[in-house]
Formats: sequence, C-alpha cells, structure tokens
Amino acid sequence: MKKVRIALMGLGNVGAGVWTILNSNKKEIMKRSGYEVEVAKILVRDRNKHRDVEVPDEIVTTDFNDILEDDSIKIVVEVMGGINPAREYMLKCMDRKKQIVTANKMLLATGGDELFEKADSKGVMFNYEASVAGGIPIINGIDESLTANKIEELYGIVNGTTNYILTKMQLEKLDFDVALKQAQDMGYAEADPTSDIEGFDAQYKLAILSSLAFGTKINVDNVYREGITKIKSVDIRYAKKFNMVIKLLAIAKENEGKLELKVHPTMIPESHPLANVYDSFNAIFIKGNAVGDLMFYGRGAGSLPTGSAVVSDIIAILRSNMDIENFNSVVKNNLWHREIKNIKDCASKFYIRLSVMDQSGVLGEITTILGKHNVSLRSVMQKGREESKDKVTIVLITHKIEEAEINSAIKEIVDLKSVMQIDNIIRIEDFK
Repeated sequence: MKKVRIALMGLGNVGAGVWTILNSNKKEIMKRSGYEVEVAKILVRDRNKHRDVEVPDEIVTTDFNDILEDDSIKIVVEVMGGINPAREYMLKCMDRKKQIVTANKMLLATGGDELFEKADSKGVMFNYEASVAGGIPIINGIDESLTANKIEELYGIVNGTTNYILTKMQLEKLDFDVALKQAQDMGYAEADPTSDIEGFDAQYKLAILSSLAFGTKINVDNVYREGITKIKSVDIRYAKKFNMVIKLLAIAKENEGKLELKVHPTMIPESHPLANVYDSFNAIFIKGNAVGDLMFYGRGAGSLPTGSAVVSDIIAILRSNMDIENFNSVVKNNLWHREIKNIKDCASKFYIRLSVMDQSGVLGEITTILGKHNVSLRSVMQKGREESKDKVTIVLITHKIEEAEINSAIKEIVDLKSVMQIDNIIRIEDFK
C-alpha cells in the first residue's frame, strides 16, 4: 500500500473532525483511495490549548515552515479559517507544488480568484467541498454530476444557525432573542452571531455556489444580503395563515442572461421541500434544464459532517495520483461574463405588515398609492385592536412586482399621517 504524508493547518472544530475521520475510517480510506494517509504535521497557534482530540505531540508545530519546507508532505489541508495567514500559507504551499484542500468559505468568496489562478499556474489541485453546506456534497454535485445541465435556479438553506432559530420560532413559538440564546447554548451560534443572523455567512456561500453553477466570477459584494433580525413571532404566525413558512434563503437565478443573487428572509409555501428543512440542517434545491428539480439535504456544519467533506477532497486528490499536468481548477468558474442584476430591478411578491391608526379610509389611501405604482394585491388582512385601542395591523400580500416600484410605493405610504410604521416587508417565493 502506497503512503502519502499530509499536513493539517488548524486543529479546531473542523480539524478535529478531519483527524477523527482519518483515524476511525482508515481502512475504508485506504481501500477507496489506494493510499495509507499519514498526518505528518499539524499547525496550531497554541500547543498548550485543550482540544477534544488527542494527537501525538511530535507532529504538532507552531511553525508553518515545518510544513512548507518538508517536501515529503504532498497535501496540505487548511482548516484555520479567516483571511490571513491562511491565504499566505496556501499560496506558499502551492509554490512548492503541494495539493490544497480548504474549508475556508470567507477566503474563497472574497479572494478565491487569486488562489484558483495560483493553482492553475502551478498545476496543483485546489479542492473546497467543505466550504459550503458542511457534509453535503454540493460542490462536487454541481461541478461533476450536473455538468450536462444548464442550471436555471438555485435556492439554498445554507446557514444552520438561522435555520435553527427560525425553526424554534415556528414550531415552539419562541421570540427571536430566546431562540438565538438557545442556538448559542447549543453551540450553533457564536457569542457574536453577526455573521450568521445578518446573512454574511450565507452571502459567502452563495457567491461560491453561484460562481460554480453559472460558470462566472462573482464579486461577493454584488450578492444582496439581508439577515433575519427583523423577523418577529407575529410574522411567523401570519405566514402560517397564508400556508407559508419563513426561511433565510440564498437565491441564484438566471433571468434573460442576467443573474439575480440575493440572501434574505423568504416566505415559501409550506408544501415545498425546503419548508420542511428544520433545525441546523441545510438543503440546496436546484432546477436544471435537463434533470429538473433536485434537492441536496444534510448536516450543514459540525466537526464530523464538515470533516467528511474535507476527507472526501483528500481522497479525490489521491485518486488523481497527483500527477495531472496543466491541471486547471478555475476555468469552470470563468467560462462566461454574467451581469448581476441590482436588487431594485429584481421582481418578487411581497408580504407587508403595517401598523395604522384605527380610522376609516386608511386602507383606501394605501391601496391608492399601491395602484399608482402598479402594485396589485393578492390578499389583504386587517387585525383589530391588539396592543392599543388606537392601532390596527394591516397585512398585504402583493402580486409580483419589481423592487423599485414597491420601494417607491412604501416611501409614499410611510408619509401618510394615518400610517404609524411599516413593521416588516418580506419577499415571497412560490417557485412558479
């Protein structure tokens, strides 16, 4: 049996999962790859930090050069996270013809081109399955299994923290703050949950997925982003009345040669498969012009699920025998130039919840303004005095309309003396 020496850069949650899988599934990996995998070095910041796995002290190092200068190490696995020094380390390893596996979604979304181009120029493999949706094989699914298709639409629940929070709000009727605290107690959310609840994590992942799905370079700043912090329990209840649920969706669509790329809370029919994805699970729903509808579902985070994707990337490199000349890992992301639509030019149906004064004629004023801006209504619901004898709630569901039109209408509605405030606006996706 041939042996290959690899290095891990990082021994946190994901690194520990990789170490565990490489050791517990050693026989399976040997049979499927044709190699015995030896972890030769593990780079850490602090040798004395307590970790959930035990590793031989002699392979632990705080000096990156112990990996870089060792020509016997053929594959380097980056699970450190963050931009630097991860970026610098991977580029230097590529210069030494070391194959790279990474789980670094932030770096890929914001600076992936440099890494892909370096991999191309040095003829090394650069695999990143674990960067999106943990253990779900979505990168390989798009890159290999769906290459005969023109992907038309992609919808993803790609952040387990926000899905857990929205699940608790839906099924247990918890308020947002309570559900967030539970997510933190369960270890699903960080002490600072901004990246998750404000949609940054999903934004990074959508940039990676859409670049692969549509064969183009994506600037992450061109992906519209909106988090879930404005979602209230009352919105969850109203969604139920309309036979819908609320999910944070990452959405990519091709429309007349242009791409719509957006991350935002979305009301979807409770009959849709994505509506039944609960807790910290992830799912990606894809529509291909040949294959039709597909959904990938599974654990989107965690030590072992993400570690599984990392080890699969290692095996993929081993199966290639690491001797591919002029290997090109980026051309699939740079096939076409695609124009990204501004969010104001995208069209959706909308749920609008308003607090208005309890007086006659208010609804008429609102509908007149909506009509002036070509906004037609599919449904209107008015609730009586719940919190104040002078305030009532109006809920509107619109037909499909461009964002620019709805925004113009909302600006006028806000100026009405009878309108106290716009409580929430949520886009609706019915997949038609």
